[in-house]
Amino acid sequence: MMRARVAYAGAIHEATPAPASTPDAEALRLADGRVVAAEEVVWLPPFQAGTVIALGLNYADHAQELGFKHQDEPLVFLKGPGTLLGHRGVTRRPAGVGFMHYECELTVVIGRPAKHVARSRAFEHVAGYCIANDYAIRDYLENWYRPNLRVKNRDGATVLGPWLVDAADIADPKNLGLRTFVNGQLTQAGNTRDLIFDIPYLVEYLSSFMTLLPGDAILTGTPEGVVNVMPGDVVTCEIDGLGRLVNTIVADAEFGR
Repeated sequence: MMRARVAYAGAIHEATPAPASTPDAEALRLADGRVVAAEEVVWLPPFQAGTVIALGLNYADHAQELGFKHQDEPLVFLKGPGTLLGHRGVTRRPAGVGFMHYECELTVVIGRPAKHVARSRAFEHVAGYCIANDYAIRDYLENWYRPNLRVKNRDGATVLGPWLVDAADIADPKNLGLRTFVNGQLTQAGNTRDLIFDIPYLVEYLSSFMTLLPGDAILTGTPEGVVNVMPGDVVTCEIDGLGRLVNTIVADAEFGR
């Protein structure tokens, strides 16, 4: 099942894709049965997020693209709730920065508490998957092994959605194609089979020292192919079986800055 969370008519609703017979291919069916157009709602992250855990340099080609060797242990950092944004939202590019780029990532959403979970049992604790686009500004980076707050905890810089797809509906999360388009042009392509630290490893590793709870999310990293994005650019991230996550870059002026 594919599920979304949206704001509509003064309330927050769970939603699913409208029936195939609906003329509008992007229409949504709210939990109360109403069918609404995608542009009539405000899309939210498709689940109530708990702790958001992100991976850096988790694809060998991306580490090589940036001139770094991958780590023997995962490079992990946390993200605050203010970073999160939904499908069709806008992300600010601060004035004066030289390089801001997207990061298309498979997101793993925890469904059952996980503590000291063995790799062989890891998928039993996964509720589902969604797409993340986790923007970064290279100008603010202290170094790639220690991402600082201005890079990875900026308001509205981590886009999640559009759907949370049940784990049972994704046959092989270890073999999913990822693609990013900027203004319709393909700029990034990769596959989750190239993860350095795969999902079972990450669940085992993280649960060895922290309890993962329902709603916690693991952003698994991005492959090579990041390019600079500018105000007005429309960035679309795709992952096989998870849909298309659309986001627009805007300038400071759109935020009154």
